Amino acid sequence: MRAKYLYTIFCMTIGFSGCTKLDENAYDVMLTDNFYNNKTEVLSAVLRPYTHANAWVTPSGQDGWWRPSELSADQLAWPTKGPHGEDGGKWKRLHYHTWTVDESGLNNAWSLMYWGMGLCNDPIGNIEQRDVADMGITQEEKDAFIAELKLLRAFHYLKLMDLFGNIPIVTQVGEPAQPETSSRQEVFNFIESEILANIDKAPKLSREMLGRVSQAAGYAMLVELYLNAEVWTGAARWDDCIAAADKLISGEAGAQNGTMQLDPNIRDQFNTTNDLSKEVIFSIAYDYTTANFQPSWPSEFYHFKQREIYGGGRNGNNGIVLIPGVYATFSDADLRKSEWLLAGGMTNFQTGAAVTGSEEYEGRPLIFVDNIQRNTANSTVSNMSEGEENSGIRFNKYKLGNQVVGIDRTPIDPNYNNTDWNIYRLTWIYFAKAEAIMRKNGGTATPEAVSLINECRQRAFAANDWPAAAYTTSTLTLDELLAERAREFIFEGFRRDDLIRFGKFTTEVWWDHTSSDPTRALFPIPQRQRDLNPNLQQNPGYN
Repeated sequence: MRAKYLYTIFCMTIGFSGCTKLDENAYDVMLTDNFYNNKTEVLSAVLRPYTHANAWVTPSGQDGWWRPSELSADQLAWPTKGPHGEDGGKWKRLHYHTWTVDESGLNNAWSLMYWGMGLCNDPIGNIEQRDVADMGITQEEKDAFIAELKLLRAFHYLKLMDLFGNIPIVTQVGEPAQPETSSRQEVFNFIESEILANIDKAPKLSREMLGRVSQAAGYAMLVELYLNAEVWTGAARWDDCIAAADKLISGEAGAQNGTMQLDPNIRDQFNTTNDLSKEVIFSIAYDYTTANFQPSWPSEFYHFKQREIYGGGRNGNNGIVLIPGVYATFSDADLRKSEWLLAGGMTNFQTGAAVTGSEEYEGRPLIFVDNIQRNTANSTVSNMSEGEENSGIRFNKYKLGNQVVGIDRTPIDPNYNNTDWNIYRLTWIYFAKAEAIMRKNGGTATPEAVSLINECRQRAFAANDWPAAAYTTSTLTLDELLAERAREFIFEGFRRDDLIRFGKFTTEVWWDHTSSDPTRALFPIPQRQRDLNPNLQQNPGYN
């Protein structure tokens, strides 16, 4: 049985909401004062921001941090496919870097993330001002809850700063009502100081802290902060990045299951029992079996008839696909190509028959192809407007499991629909440390950097194929590291940051995307927010 007690408790005390109502003022989210009367109520308030984070940090079907982070980069797109997916041109504007200050999606992202920050501020204030006896908790528990929430609040600010750069810092609900913009450097300093002040007070990562912010999550945030420090502040922090990474690699900050270590294969982090993974550091944890809380990402990735393919009960909007050519960047010997991506003809999980389309390919085999063009019309025009229902290679990295017996007698998965979404995993920490080592060394790989990447990469190759696939100090260049990051972390939300850090986000050309203005490395402060709060200053390059 999956031991996701935290979400079960939360479901019983508050219940799950879809987090879809976007408040006009993102700073004044309030919870009732008639609360915090016992430990269950306190814990419910502590857990509330995590279910909300599902809406903005994962591919949830909503405009949060994930969509602009991935759909503005060089791996994923949501093209128009026949009559579907135009959506007012929002996906095209992300892809072509032509977004405006009036984008509803960016305003929704801002609102969702500040709402989540408010869901941290509210319990922080309430727990800090209440006596432990009145709440039915110990002083140690009080201190740990506050530290956890402050780390989680810092995570919200980290991701807000990532997208928007210069943002207001608010630590009390509704005060001030119209906060002023802080510079990216000031926000960076605030995040760093909050993490450093609270990381030792938070619990270490353990089974009990599954899906919650722990010391390990705090160090992972520091790794991300320092990895991007040169871009975000103008000053490199490579030694600090390495030091924070070592806290995780050594296991000093705890582990979700036993000892912190890389999983032995490329499946354990993404299957229906990935709560048993040894390398997951922080995740959005789902418990469909007990609490009816299920992953939201199928809506982003799945075809209209996807449930026939994997034997489950959920379809999607036939939305996000790989940009043409990305599939070919994986060698055929790379197990990530066959395990994490769906290509070619689709067959019914239960019967083995060909799955047929429902639009242009109605009554004809559904074959996912590595192009975006109107093949039924024999057209070779390829751009964001020319897709069909089968256009593009598809997502298969995370597995939902199956509800029916497979054609090969695969049994029903008892953990169906329970797959957690990883925010940080140890593989990402290995890559960050290797990059920091290389940056310190003038961009040249050292034996330690090569070892870190090879230890992760080796899992993606059969024993006979591995010797030829292993990196050396001469083959692991910075450009190759960026390419390997693309393969390893596809779909995980980091691609925009990677391209910016490697100086390629606004300069490079991919598929039908051309270079853009350097100011596009930051998104605009949404105009709706500036209308509500005249103290917000717009980012350079936007009117």
